[in-house]
Amino acid sequence: MGDLDGKVAIVTGAGRLRGIGRAAAVELARMGADVVVTGTGRSPDRYPDDEKAVGWRDVESTADQIREQGTRALTLTVDVSSADDVQMMIDRTVEEFGRLDVLINNAAFARGPDRVPILDLSQDIFQRVVDIKITGTYLCTKAAIPHMIDAGGGKIVNISSTAGKRGSANTLAYNASNFALVGMTQSMARELGQYGINVNCVCPGAVDTHRMDDIDRETRWVEMAETTPIGRNGTDDEVGEFCAYLCSNAASWIHGQSININGGTVMEH
Repeated sequence: MGDLDGKVAIVTGAGRLRGIGRAAAVELARMGADVVVTGTGRSPDRYPDDEKAVGWRDVESTADQIREQGTRALTLTVDVSSADDVQMMIDRTVEEFGRLDVLINNAAFARGPDRVPILDLSQDIFQRVVDIKITGTYLCTKAAIPHMIDAGGGKIVNISSTAGKRGSANTLAYNASNFALVGMTQSMARELGQYGINVNCVCPGAVDTHRMDDIDRETRWVEMAETTPIGRNGTDDEVGEFCAYLCSNAASWIHGQSININGGTVMEH
């Protein structure tokens, strides 16, 4: 018997081979949950080389890994900044599985064009980062809450970053959106605890996912590991499994927290 047997989860942004969303979705399935995974419907010609090499199929491959755990999966193409898309996601989930118990807000704007000095940061890019991370979390959470209340409670995990605890140069939009998630998590927790809905936030550091592929792996990536007190960078499975743990009964007394998982690079709370 799994801790999440009979439960239904949604994980947004779960279509990458190396990704926190995929890892969290598979661990939720291992714990017994049926899982809905969303992606943006990206074109295969945009897949990184490692995905192309193994014939990766975005959310469909994540769904295959979920089914290998013995539970059911549903794949959807969703723009989380669109209220219509989000409502479709919730409706399809309840239509397919009859309930909703867990939401992991993981979708985020692709790293790269937002990592520039403020004078070079276009309003369009700034807005898109905010729309996906902040508006997306707001829309997904708002639409999920009534179904969690109907289910007698639930779990919401927001994926922020150490950039939600410490600002740095050339990351204005990213800092803004991730700091916002920390505050949103506290507000949600204050409101939703009365319904038996736990809300927490996870703040990863340098994790070996596709988002970090623009970093020089020969020099910068190694330097990042060396400056980490624990001496290495993280893996998607480590973070995904921790997200799933926050959705378990064992974590039911953890509420309104934004928890660092970064090997000690940032220790501010």
